[in-house]
Amino acid sequence: MIRVLLDDLAFLQADALLRPADQHLGPATPAMSRLDDLGGGRFAEQRRVARPLEAGAAVVTGGGDLTAPYVVHVVIRDAVSQVGRETVRRALVSAWQRASDWGLASVAAPLVGTGAGGLSAEEAAGLLIETFPRGRSDEGPSELQVVVEREEERAMVEALLRRSV
Repeated sequence: MIRVLLDDLAFLQADALLRPADQHLGPATPAMSRLDDLGGGRFAEQRRVARPLEAGAAVVTGGGDLTAPYVVHVVIRDAVSQVGRETVRRALVSAWQRASDWGLASVAAPLVGTGAGGLSAEEAAGLLIETFPRGRSDEGPSELQVVVEREEERAMVEALLRRSV
């Protein structure tokens, strides 16, 4: 099931939040910097990596002081790869696999790939919808909450959802 919400990602009830990140699990957008601040010191400690990650990877950490107990970091930017549609697609597919591995049933996500990824809101929403393993419970979470910032984004994502059924 996919739902679209006009809300604040940091305060949603879900098993995990999806967080676009760079190769060091640093924030990929200003909104993710705010999420990091709200996550607090424990969240910052859990985001430390021994070596840079490759774009297209996904990593699960605890959520620190966030409402969601876990965060799935989707690496959309590294020092080598071009950020774009295929990188975001790989990162999302990795995210659903990590969520499955961790038994995370519900995930809340922003429009991954906008801003730092150079994707339009429609392209980013399309990738979330295309890659989410709907109806395949053995391949990932069963619920995705797509979190948007503006009413027109909500309407656009809902229209894409209707067309994808």
